[in-house]
Amino acid sequence: MDYEKLLSDTVQEVKFSGIRKFFDIASTVENVISLSVGEPDFKTPWAIRKEAIRTLEKGKTAYTANSGLAQLRRSLSEYIERKTGLKYDPDHEIIVTVGGSEAIDCAFRALCDPGDEVLIPEPSFVCYAPLVKMAGGVPVIIETKLENNFKLTPEEIKEKLTPKTKALVFPYPNNPTGAVMRKDDLEKIAAVIRETDMAVISDEIYSELTYGAERHVSIAEIEGMKERTILINGFSKAFSMTGWRLGYFAAPAPITGQMLKIHQYAIMCSPTVSQYAAVAALMDCDGEVLRMKEEYNARRRFVVKSFNDMGLECFEPEGAFYAFPCIKSTGLTSEEFCKHLLNSKKVAIVPGDAFGASGEGFVRVSYAYSLAHLNTALQRIEEFLKELKI
Repeated sequence: MDYEKLLSDTVQEVKFSGIRKFFDIASTVENVISLSVGEPDFKTPWAIRKEAIRTLEKGKTAYTANSGLAQLRRSLSEYIERKTGLKYDPDHEIIVTVGGSEAIDCAFRALCDPGDEVLIPEPSFVCYAPLVKMAGGVPVIIETKLENNFKLTPEEIKEKLTPKTKALVFPYPNNPTGAVMRKDDLEKIAAVIRETDMAVISDEIYSELTYGAERHVSIAEIEGMKERTILINGFSKAFSMTGWRLGYFAAPAPITGQMLKIHQYAIMCSPTVSQYAAVAALMDCDGEVLRMKEEYNARRRFVVKSFNDMGLECFEPEGAFYAFPCIKSTGLTSEEFCKHLLNSKKVAIVPGDAFGASGEGFVRVSYAYSLAHLNTALQRIEEFLKELKI
């Protein structure tokens, strides 16, 4: 059988995730120290696990409504308002999904007709461009720059706008750079967007992991933006619930109504036990989230200082749990650097170009690991750099 003719050309043209590709290589090396995966090393808080156990004991394992457990949607509405001041109707403007990734997929499929363009700042998470392509859209890449602290600028958006522009992906706090857009940055971006008819897909999965005195501000909070923004978030990062596969989106009812069709036919509903557990997360775990954030912050300062001390310029991330040091001074490409480091020192990190061509010359290091784990890995990286200079 000719499988190339059988399978979709669009899907065949999409490359596998650069993160997973390198993770699979690293998994073949014995005794490797990995700083490659963005997965919290904390156990899911006990209050969440206890609620899941109670749900199973009571036999609450049937389907929920397509849009999610009503109790969870009410809790999400209250949570979003508490965090941002934004009010969303839990009956018509909030949908519970299988992780934030499903919400992103639903957004692209609901918005894109063939040939529609979606602006995507890079470096950024690996899923955006492939999902746009599979939805029939055209990814239009905006390269953010180190000299701008990897923030998106109004000028960069204007340069890429065309009559076919349908949406802008807004991935802040950013994976892999840790960049954050503060309120004054958002107001400048909003001024450009309000002059268009495009939507904003705001991926705020790291919103709780924003460091410094200023809280995370959603672009939907800026005047005139809520009506055009699909706010996407989830429980994986802030609540250390990666394997529970639970996310959500909030948007105006005309948008959620169309996204619900996709979710309804493709998924039916999110895992029931996870939904009950998520109610406990929203009600009882603010203290646990803060404790984890404080620990990440300590790790962040340690990792950034360590890279700068060893001679690799490292932008100070203000969100998420990644550092994005520049390795151009070594003369190696991002992939060469990561492969040589893995082979010689058994430390796994991710090449920057896995997050777009503009990530070349950088590497992503996750600090979602213990300080002891980080310390050992960073010592080996320093040894690797010294050997390169010999």
